[in-house]
Amino acid sequence: MIGLAHFLTVSALLFAMGVLAILLKRNAIGVLMGIELILNAAGINFVAFSHFLGGLEGQVITLFIIILAAAEAAVALAIVFSIYHNFQTINVDQVDRLKG
Repeated sequence: MIGLAHFLTVSALLFAMGVLAILLKRNAIGVLMGIELILNAAGINFVAFSHFLGGLEGQVITLFIIILAAAEAAVALAIVFSIYHNFQTINVDQVDRLKG
């Protein structure tokens, strides 16, 4: 039987992997993937608690998380493409100046 602790363990692992990806990756795509992992970990938590406590609030909130992640990915990829067009790199350490 899979219990709440199993879902929370998977969610904690996803969250930790997301934080590590944000801290250790040097390109923008890796950072975006880390943010997506963190959002997915939060979604798993909401669905798991909603399932074990009853109600649909967790599923509704997770739907909003999925919508937010899709919008974030679209906007962030547009920003990454713009950065690559201007600087010819997606390395976040090398993009340290702003053009006026």
